[in-house]
Amino acid sequence: MTHTAQTFPTHTVTLGASPLVISVPHGGTALPADLAAELTPLALTVPDTDWHVGKLYAFAATLGASMIMARQSRYLIDLNRPPDDAALYTTSPQTGLCPALSFAGEPLYRDGRTAVPAAEVARRRAQYWEPYHRELRALLDAARAKHGYALLLDAHSIRSVVPRLFDGKLPDINVGTNDGRSCAPRVSAALRPLLAATTRWSHVFDGRFKGGHITRHYGQPAHDVHALQIELAQCSYMDESGTSYDAARAAPLQELLRQLLTALLALRFDPA
Repeated sequence: MTHTAQTFPTHTVTLGASPLVISVPHGGTALPADLAAELTPLALTVPDTDWHVGKLYAFAATLGASMIMARQSRYLIDLNRPPDDAALYTTSPQTGLCPALSFAGEPLYRDGRTAVPAAEVARRRAQYWEPYHRELRALLDAARAKHGYALLLDAHSIRSVVPRLFDGKLPDINVGTNDGRSCAPRVSAALRPLLAATTRWSHVFDGRFKGGHITRHYGQPAHDVHALQIELAQCSYMDESGTSYDAARAAPLQELLRQLLTALLALRFDPA
C-alpha cells in the first residue's frame, strides 16, 4: 500500500507571534504500514528517535514560539538531511536520507539491505520530506515578514553514548552554528553566559554536532534568518535504558532551555 501525505500527515504545527521558530524533525515515531512490514523487530521500536523533544519544549508556546514537529520516524526519511543526501560530516558514518542501518549499525530491513532504492528515496522525498520543508520555509518567511528577521532553533536529542557515531560520552548540551556561519555572533554570545553558569550540565559549541541540513540551509544571517541547533544528550532528561520521560529530571533542564530561549527572544536585528 502506498500512503499519501493526506492519509499519513507529515507534521504538526503550532503557530506563535514571535520571531522564533522551533523545528523538531526527529521526534516522530509513526511508520506507514507498508514500511513497517519490511522492518526488523528492532527497527519497529524506532530506537534512534529524538525522544520527547516536543515535550521538553512545550513551554515555548508561552514565549510565542512557532513549532513544527515531524510525525513520522526518521527511518522513513530523515528531514535533517539534504535532499541529495550529500555528506554533512566527513569524519563519521553517514546515517542517510533514508537509512538502512541504525545508529549502532544494525540492519533496519528484514532483507538486510544496505541501501534504499533510488526510486523509493525519491518517492519518500516528494511525499514526506518536501511538505515539512515547505511548511518550515513558510514559517520562517512569515516571521521575517512580521519582525524583519527570523530565529530558527532546530531541536534534537540523542543517546549520550553512540560509539559508531562519536567517541566517548557526549556533552549534555551541544550547540551547533555551523562554525558560526548559520547565525550572527551575538546569537551564540547570548547563550554562552547562561551555559557557563550551570554546573549541572556540560556543554559545547560546534563540537561533534555543528548543525545538520536544517541549520546549515536555512541559517543565512545575510538574509535575516539566524539558525542554531541544540542537541541534547538524552541522559539529561530521561533514563536512556528505556524510552520513558523523566519529569523530575527534565524539569531543571526545561528551566535552562526557557532561559536560553528567552535570551534569544531578547535579541533584536536590523534587516540586512
